[in-house]
Formats: sequence, structure tokens, C-alpha cells
Amino acid sequence: MDKRALLEQTELFVLDMDGTFYLDTQILDGSLEFLRQVERLGKRFVFFTNNSSKSPRTYIEKLAGMGCRIDRSRILTSGDVMIQYLKEYYPQKSVFLMGTPDLEENFRENGIRLTEAMPDVVVVGFDMTLTYEKLERACTYIRNGAVFLATHLDINCPTRDGFIPDCGAMCAAISLSTGKQPRYVGKPFRETVDMVLRLTGARREAVSFVGDRLYTDVKTGVANGAHGILVLSGETKKEDLADSDTVPDAVFADLKEMGALLAGL
Repeated sequence: MDKRALLEQTELFVLDMDGTFYLDTQILDGSLEFLRQVERLGKRFVFFTNNSSKSPRTYIEKLAGMGCRIDRSRILTSGDVMIQYLKEYYPQKSVFLMGTPDLEENFRENGIRLTEAMPDVVVVGFDMTLTYEKLERACTYIRNGAVFLATHLDINCPTRDGFIPDCGAMCAAISLSTGKQPRYVGKPFRETVDMVLRLTGARREAVSFVGDRLYTDVKTGVANGAHGILVLSGETKKEDLADSDTVPDAVFADLKEMGALLAGL
């Protein structure tokens, strides 16, 4: 699709954060100007990250430190999608959470019944506080019949010094031990798109998911009736497109290029 036409048709931009809006702790050039152009045109944006290690409150504080001030309605995580999924499909069920204190706080604030004893459900997040005891308990509970759910499928998380094991890698260890596979709910799965549409009231065909990963950010849009826009400011390089099963609706160098095109509308 023509880049200009796609931006013109988009009413809601769902933005990835790390590698798209900022890199680690540094905001990417042009990111704030992109948001200004979106708002000037009467369009909307929300941030969505698969990284469930931090709470929405933590992300709001991080963005504020970069000069981007948003309220709670503008930030969603795979942890939020999991909370909604639990409320819809496992209401009032007990949950053993393999996650950070931030994720635990988000679950408790939303009324999820957490337990350390034999649960109905095991939820695995990006647990940067992982211990062997947590891993052993998760495996034991799943082996004994607990439902196995996970916030997102990312195997590695990029950092300034390279990659660190993410939720998908932790789930791989559990699957190897138990023989069970998890049900994932973050990007690129339907539950993420459904939640965005429910919370924003946006039309599916007028939503563009923007990010630096083909297999999560872009695929979320193109596989679920919305649009997927790739930016080359993070993980994916232009040469990766040739071998990808996911074809973006448009490719931009970064949000700066997108903002410059919006400025002409």
C-alpha cells in the first residue's frame, strides 16, 4: 500500500516502545514530533509492549522522563491482555504467577486471585526475578494439571549489551520439563487486537500496529484484519524482509520519517 495513503487512512496508531519509540533509555529522534503530528491531524495513538516485566505505571514514569506524558489509557502491555483473558475465560480461578513484582502488582490491582499453593492456572511472564524455586513450582503445578498460560512469545529481549532470555525462553524450559505448551496472548495474537479495539472503540481496518519486529508487531496487524507498519529503528533490518512470511503494509526508516509524511497531510 502507498505509504501516504496508509497514514491517511489510519485513525489509531498502536506503537511498540523499545526499538520503535525509544532504545533502552534513549528516546529516538523524531518520536515526539510524530506524536505531535498524529494529534494535530485528530488521529490517536496508544503504546503497546509485549514486555510484561514492568507495570503500566512504570512505563508511564519512564516515558515522562523522556518528555512524553501520557495517562493510563494510552499504555497497554501483554500483562493487561492476560488479565483480561483470565477474567473472561478463568474468572475467580486461582493463579500462580511466574513474574516480577511489577506484574504481580498489576494482577492484584485487577482482582486476580494469586496463590503459592496448587493453582488452577499457571501464568508465565517476562520474569526478571526468576528463581529455581519459581521454575520448579510452575513445572510441578502444570504437570499436575494446572492450565499453562504465558503473556507473550518473545524468546529474547534486546538490551544495550545484547540479548537476554525473555518469556518464550522461560516457557521453552517449562515445556521441555513438562511436555506441555503454553497458550500465549500478547502480540501477535487476536486477543491483543480485540483488547485494543474494545478499549479504544477504533475500527479494525483503521488501526495500524507499528513496530520494529515482523513476527510480533507487524504480524499483529496483518494477521488480524488491521495494518502492520515496520520501522527499521530496532531489531529488524531491511534484508530480513526477503525471508519473512509476514509482509508489512509499509516500511519506514523510523517514526521520524512517518512524522515527516504526516506533516504534509
